[in-house]
Amino acid sequence: MVQSFLVRTEIQKRWIQKFKEVEDIFKERATENDKKAQFPYKNIEWLIQEGYTKLTLPKAYGGEGATIEDMVILQSYLGAIDGATALSIGWHLSVVGQLYEQHMWDQRMLDAFAKEVVNGALVNRAVSEAETGSPTRGGRPGTHAVKVDDGYVLNGVKTFTSMSKALTHYIVGAYVEEIDSVGFFLVPREYAGVEVADNWNMVGMRATESHDLVLNDVHVPTEYFVEAGLKPQPNGWILHIPSCYLGIAQAARDYAVHFAENYSPNSIEGIIADLPTVQQNLGKMESLLLSARHFLWSTAHGYQLYEEDAQIWNVTSASKVMVMNQGLEVIDLAMRIVGAKSLEMDRPLQRYYRDMRAGLHNPPMEDMAYTNIAKSITGKM
Repeated sequence: MVQSFLVRTEIQKRWIQKFKEVEDIFKERATENDKKAQFPYKNIEWLIQEGYTKLTLPKAYGGEGATIEDMVILQSYLGAIDGATALSIGWHLSVVGQLYEQHMWDQRMLDAFAKEVVNGALVNRAVSEAETGSPTRGGRPGTHAVKVDDGYVLNGVKTFTSMSKALTHYIVGAYVEEIDSVGFFLVPREYAGVEVADNWNMVGMRATESHDLVLNDVHVPTEYFVEAGLKPQPNGWILHIPSCYLGIAQAARDYAVHFAENYSPNSIEGIIADLPTVQQNLGKMESLLLSARHFLWSTAHGYQLYEEDAQIWNVTSASKVMVMNQGLEVIDLAMRIVGAKSLEMDRPLQRYYRDMRAGLHNPPMEDMAYTNIAKSITGKM
């Protein structure tokens, strides 16, 4: 993969070498998992065993202390191997990175949960709901928490819970009647009343098994009410999303280049890579990918350098929008180069296309990104 030229830290070098060792195995599994809408359990188990789930946990807590730039590079590489695996584990990496960078919980809870992560815990936020749509639009969740003597009782249904069956913990957003506001609760999977609905049936990212999370009178102790009244802060860890999709676009590019260099129909002399029209598409595809890659990676590299919150919000939002739009165009060009064969179910291009389309619905949404950027430059924030 041409993206490896920017690899520069020991963490990046070590993990990319590990990924290379399992790359072919992961790619073989990706086809079958997509067909069956089956979660990549073996891939995730390998990542846990090798310690990848500790990547974004600070060293002080027993983790690897990877930076956002490390995560972006590695998630891009993993996304090119298997998008569903990368997106799934990316949610965990992002949540852990943000929790500890921003010290979002009480110190005692951070200490306790770090031990869970070191021992292989998997966590994701459960915030979306059918009635409210994306939580970034500000709707009040239907999931609610009622105060009782020794904690809280949660009821509700959360949608798009990626890694739902593999998670050990959920961070559930709920309306808390006691404070008339939204709060977040840490909910271990083994708690009574926690169920996963087997209802994930999507065209794209089928293997993430992002089923509904159902909460029926789930009792959680008081200390597991972990977040309330926090002021929103810029979150560079959300760059795991465009990183994954950049990897998928990279995989489409690699496939199209290999095809063009090896396909020689009897209607021409030589290979189709020699044809001017194909060369134009190859050049445009590569240019789009270079642009998206460098914008995303420069955003990750400069995350700690921006002086104003608005700058961080703008570049992180713009990175996701740019990667998605240009990545979709890269895949479209790749499919044009390969032709009708790109639609064959035994070839990965059709899966890359379906998975890439799914990314449009990951946060931040394009219209919200543009609106917030506009407000920041017109003084309306």
